[in-house]
Amino acid sequence: MDRIEHKFVNVGDLKLHVAEIGSGGNAVVFLHGFPEIWYSWRHQMIALADAGFRAVSFDYRGYGLSDPPPPGNKATWFDLLNDLLHILDALALSKEPGRAEGDFGRFDVKTVVRNIYILFSRNEIPIANENQEIMDLVEPDTPLPAWFTEEDLATYAALYENSGLQTALQIPYRSFGEVFNLPDPVVRVPALLIMGGKDYILKFPGIEDLTKVEKAKELVPNLEVTFIPEGTHFVQEQFPQQVNQLILDFLAKHI
Repeated sequence: MDRIEHKFVNVGDLKLHVAEIGSGGNAVVFLHGFPEIWYSWRHQMIALADAGFRAVSFDYRGYGLSDPPPPGNKATWFDLLNDLLHILDALALSKEPGRAEGDFGRFDVKTVVRNIYILFSRNEIPIANENQEIMDLVEPDTPLPAWFTEEDLATYAALYENSGLQTALQIPYRSFGEVFNLPDPVVRVPALLIMGGKDYILKFPGIEDLTKVEKAKELVPNLEVTFIPEGTHFVQEQFPQQVNQLILDFLAKHI
């Protein structure tokens, strides 16, 4: 028990008590119930530390040595989540990553961008087997698409060195399930959709029907859809002159 270290983390005006042990690269965070406190995990924390993990537990606000919420305020599940995230940040613990984040994190940014452009320029949906990840589907000697140069790749890599890929995966791909409850979801202004005829996205259920028939007109009544037959997912880079002309023609009609 003497090996377990104790500290306090500030979350707003509250001080939350945190117990931790171990210094391994992988961390395990224990959450207690009622009437438990951090102490209820003491045996597991020591065992995990001995096995090479960093073990962390904390007293929820109003439990044990942690400050209670201000008078008149009750603690909520949102408070617990918020407190947990603050503690992870304070202890410099990275969040538990999603599958894509974990997969991409094995490589430098340049390799990730290279592999994405190779994989998603194809006609088929890239699917990893049970013992694979998406990045494993690309061999190191696979050439880039003919229309995507090494200079293009270097530019992407340099720009992403600043931001990384963590937030970039959240928008739009981690946000598809959001519900906006718009009072009027119909887009009434003229709109143009340009897609590659060989875009792998068209293989997903319902996508081709949505883009090629009148269903899209229910939500975007003034929609024009143009397919570039040999185009793939990155059609604006693959056929820039053709896409440029389609955009200019569209603007000329509506401005």
